[in-house]
Amino acid sequence: MKPKSRAPEQDDLLRPRLTAMIDMRHELVRLEALIDWAFFEREWAGFFPSHTGRPATSPRIVAGLLYLQHAYGLSDEAVVARWVENPYYQHFCGETFFQHRPPIDPSSLTRWRGRIGEEGVEWLLTKTIEAGREAGVIRERSAEAVIVDTTVMEKAIAHPTDARLYEKARLRLVKLAREAELALRQSYARLAPRLAGQVGRYAHARQFKRMRKGLRRLKGYTGRVMRDLQRQLDAVTDTALRERIEGEIALADRLLRQKPKDKGKLYALHEPEVDCISKGKARVRYEFGTKVSVATTHREGFVVGMRAMPGNPYDGHTLREALEQVEILTETRPRRAFGDRGYRGHGVETADVYISGQRRGMTPALRRDLRRRSAIEPAIGHMKTDGRFARCPLKGSLGNALHAVLCGCGHNIRLILAHLRALMAEILRVILNAIAALIPTEGPSETQRPLPA
Repeated sequence: MKPKSRAPEQDDLLRPRLTAMIDMRHELVRLEALIDWAFFEREWAGFFPSHTGRPATSPRIVAGLLYLQHAYGLSDEAVVARWVENPYYQHFCGETFFQHRPPIDPSSLTRWRGRIGEEGVEWLLTKTIEAGREAGVIRERSAEAVIVDTTVMEKAIAHPTDARLYEKARLRLVKLAREAELALRQSYARLAPRLAGQVGRYAHARQFKRMRKGLRRLKGYTGRVMRDLQRQLDAVTDTALRERIEGEIALADRLLRQKPKDKGKLYALHEPEVDCISKGKARVRYEFGTKVSVATTHREGFVVGMRAMPGNPYDGHTLREALEQVEILTETRPRRAFGDRGYRGHGVETADVYISGQRRGMTPALRRDLRRRSAIEPAIGHMKTDGRFARCPLKGSLGNALHAVLCGCGHNIRLILAHLRALMAEILRVILNAIAALIPTEGPSETQRPLPA
């Protein structure tokens, strides 16, 4: 059922309002006044077509929690728990009086993300851009010059070794067989875990011949369990359970058939869409996740576009889509785009694209602007260290798309809060200097004045 607008709370003489408990000069209080919360009340109602059932949670609370979660790098459980303790969080989410109980169950955030989809979280990013303009962080024409880059958003998976994948596939197949009450000839519950650990020790000792022999045996164990379960599949009468078993068998068969040099390899059974991406980093050779395109304003480093690019596409092929997203979110067409050498051969004609190391047609001003291209690197670093961009906990390709955009929202919120904090400090400094200028300085006393000659 569609969410209903919250009824205005009546004055309670025995309960102090939040505005009487908090400092109204705090940056979260000032940011709350800059965001158009009525937009979410109006637009998110369209995601609830049913007219029956219990009304959904207020979109104002959900939008506020999502902003706070990614601004401060919190999990679903942590942001709800901190909301109960922090009056500024409650005021930011639209509460009038201090609440002593959580507003929602943390699992509701998962359902809300799945309900609003990528379009809904892009609206969240759009409202941070509008709030940035209202606060003075960016200007109306800031989106005409953007810096574009790609990075890897790693997935919450373990490092994909062959031994671990074979053992995990066997465990999942055995679990489904027990759920379907199918008797396997042998589950290898004793032999397989011991062999998987031994394979790891062989690899550490650089005894690769023994390691490969152990992997072949472990692969055989998983294949026997898979074929045994496949032979008894006709005995499963539950349609839903049968589909789950068929899907798990397909994944296990894909895992057993893949070769070391194959493209589109399976790196995680619970996340089959994970890509193996090599970015040439000295500290880590491969990263397992998805590629994300990031677009920031050239002058301020404000995020005006973020999008997950599944399939590890070439950077130059992502530029057109990135600039289109910037135009949609900011309602401003980018005229200049700055990128690294990975964007050569982009084929974009709607904007002037400048690549690192370019010399032809460059003026001194353009050279100076191009040197600032590297400013996007610390912005990405802050999103990974201060936010939640380093590791995506959401499931599937949709989870990658939602998490990337929400991390951009959190980065913008942090920039706005820092700007409001610095602005308040500057105002206080000016006031104190003015007060100090009005206080007259004390002259020498009568006894200290020199005597007349």
